[in-house]
Amino acid sequence: MSEQPLTLDSVLTDEAVLSTYRRMFAALARDSGAVVDDPALVDIAETLFAAFAEAGEEWLTHEQMRFACRAYPTDQFDNRLRVLKGLGAIREVFPKPNQLRYRASFTSVVGLMFIRRMMDDGGQSEMHRLLALEDLNVADPRTTMEEARQSALNMARAFRLWALELITLTTGTIEELREQAPKLWGTEEIARRAQGLHGTILTRWPELDRVCTDLRAAIYAYSDASRRAAGRLADSAGTTRNLTLLPTETWRTFAQTASKERLAAVLDGFVFDAPAPWHDPAAIARAVDEAPRPAPAQPTPPRSTLPDPGPESSLDSTPGAAIERLTQMAESLLGDASRVALGDVLGSADWVAARRVLADLTTVDLRPELPYRLTWCDGLSVDPGREPAWLSHGYLERS
Repeated sequence: MSEQPLTLDSVLTDEAVLSTYRRMFAALARDSGAVVDDPALVDIAETLFAAFAEAGEEWLTHEQMRFACRAYPTDQFDNRLRVLKGLGAIREVFPKPNQLRYRASFTSVVGLMFIRRMMDDGGQSEMHRLLALEDLNVADPRTTMEEARQSALNMARAFRLWALELITLTTGTIEELREQAPKLWGTEEIARRAQGLHGTILTRWPELDRVCTDLRAAIYAYSDASRRAAGRLADSAGTTRNLTLLPTETWRTFAQTASKERLAAVLDGFVFDAPAPWHDPAAIARAVDEAPRPAPAQPTPPRSTLPDPGPESSLDSTPGAAIERLTQMAESLLGDASRVALGDVLGSADWVAARRVLADLTTVDLRPELPYRLTWCDGLSVDPGREPAWLSHGYLERS
């Protein structure tokens, strides 16, 4: 990832992003350091969720997730992936050992979408949605008076806190007021919706007049604070370079009626990046197809932790010694019989000795030059008091 030059505007933008995240999750944070301190970590999460959406039912392996986030440093990717796994935002497709494919949580994706909307307009769109839902709830015939009371209390608390924040902005610095300007958009529509909700509750449940009085006072306090903040912002709008403080209609009219000189003067002093180079889509598709895909790492077979020194130094390593030893062992187990049950052979020995005998018998069965075979049945004997605790039913036969 190319290093971009650090400017004051970029630092302020990153700090605004982080401050929004801190306020959003302050009620859920374990301590003050529980929220990320680098906006790139949030970008990694969004990149991963986009890759999961494109993968569909194929899901993603660890290598594919790393390839999707190849623009970010490895340590940042590993840290973010570890946190997302620990919190359940990314989890295994099926809960089984040696799982290699992962899926993303729908809840985490929706949460990021909600946060992005909060950052765009300071919570205005969410307040519109909340008022619309509350209005539908209180108009529902199934809604009880207690539910309506709780709805009125929650909305009154939200409007009082919002009014207090706007009052603080009105008496604070003009720079902070300009930064929080999106919170002043559509205030009249929000107040109108809230008054409609208040009227619905009071009409259906006249007994909630005291609660509705508190809600009405909170709405009026919010309207007064928003008008005062908007008036102060309008007085200072002529001296600011923030192009987002004026409504869209004003800019559209200006663009249609202003001369070229006035249009150019608006952007006087701004520096724009050079346009990105054009890449042929066929070349990009070919590069993706030819990109190396690392093979998944093969897990190491499990090793037994039981001690098994074995007679390694006493074994004869000549070519025919192994055949002779296996033949002697099979004959000693069979004796004069043509068939012997493995339960009788392994049941009386401890597990260390039994596993060595079973390994030798398996080798005997795999040797086509030896006249001995292992046959297995479907039965299984379980005895927790013995070692081994379970035995498969099988036989050693002379063929």
